[in-house]
Amino acid sequence: MPETLTITDNRTGKTYEIPIDHDTVRAMDLRQIKVQDDEFGMMTYDPGYTNSASCKSEVTYIDGDKGILEYRGYPIEQLAEKSSFMEVAYLLLNGDLPNGGQLEGWQQSLSQHTIVHENIKRQMESFRYDAHPMGMMISTVAALSTFYPDAKAVRCADNRKLQIERLMAKIPTIAAFTFRHSQGHPYIYPSNKLGYTENFLTMMFRMVGNDYVPDPAIVKALDVLFILHADHEQNCSASVMRAIGSSEADPYSAWAGAAAALYGPLHGGANEAVLKMLNEIGDVSNVPEYMDRCKNGELRLMGFGHRVYKNYDPRARIIKKCADEVFEVTGRNPLLDVALELERIALEDEYFVKRKLYPNVDFYSGLIYQAIGLPVAMFPVLFAIPRTIGWLAQWAESLEDKEQRIQRPRQIFLGERERNYVPRNER
Repeated sequence: MPETLTITDNRTGKTYEIPIDHDTVRAMDLRQIKVQDDEFGMMTYDPGYTNSASCKSEVTYIDGDKGILEYRGYPIEQLAEKSSFMEVAYLLLNGDLPNGGQLEGWQQSLSQHTIVHENIKRQMESFRYDAHPMGMMISTVAALSTFYPDAKAVRCADNRKLQIERLMAKIPTIAAFTFRHSQGHPYIYPSNKLGYTENFLTMMFRMVGNDYVPDPAIVKALDVLFILHADHEQNCSASVMRAIGSSEADPYSAWAGAAAALYGPLHGGANEAVLKMLNEIGDVSNVPEYMDRCKNGELRLMGFGHRVYKNYDPRARIIKKCADEVFEVTGRNPLLDVALELERIALEDEYFVKRKLYPNVDFYSGLIYQAIGLPVAMFPVLFAIPRTIGWLAQWAESLEDKEQRIQRPRQIFLGERERNYVPRNER
């Protein structure tokens, strides 16, 4: 027998049976609830979509209360320990981990698209010397839509595959170019002999005449960070990617919108705020005073708490281990001791425990990026590189979903009605 929800409208005394599917009721089923027949019908009001599902997805599963994150059913802990970012990217896009031949084919396909058009390179060179890397990246990817007009054929599966490969391949190149631009250094072209993460590091740090070889520990740490940031269900930027995609815009334009959402300090800029906080604290001896000021409402504890997780963010545990491995190569950052003391107090102090303020993914990632030699302006770019595959997986899935329509939320109108125009000299 199908599950239903019985609703009685106390305004009219009428009773309605609303079907329940996956612990969810369809908002459109509420439209039948009305006082007068000519009314619009009942809607739901949910600012920020805190309890509204906008889609059905098979990509990423999160249980925030239990601290669970899974890509296509695989626990994030197993993927971070045993897999590579290229494997995880294939998994998110195709639904299963690749075998040897599939992985080789995936990497070979990407290697054919790593170079960007020289006009794109010249466009990037035209930015001011102090242009923010993320602003450069968003503008550049948006411009790719003019180079690949065939990308507009979003309903063609083969064409979508081609655009996904192009975007995945070119994103590290564009990202590295934004870093070189900010440093005033010549751009370094990609090498298809190198792996995805190793190639990105080489394009950023190799100097002319210098055979730069990134340390394997740093390559591994960045690869793990890419895995952890690859997707995170229906977050702000993924929702934007789906919303723009619902109009059948090309993926480059949709990516630019998603990345613009990620650019915001409440989304992709959080690790920069953590680093700023750690610098302000400065020393372990200053931590107790800072925590007291947080409890008094004077300051915010950055890098703790999450919109979804009400438990320890599983990604934070993995990143903490990565930080130790990176610091063995680069030398220990004294701010790590400040971070560890903040975490220790937050996990023991009743004030923070009661509010479920556990470390999140942003708490340690900024320290790793800084240790690698990247300025804070590059942090959102480092986030956008791996999140590209998550956005594309969500975008492709939404285009295959026959229930999806162009997104157009309703509103509760509270403004004036039926006003008559008054001539300017009579106002």
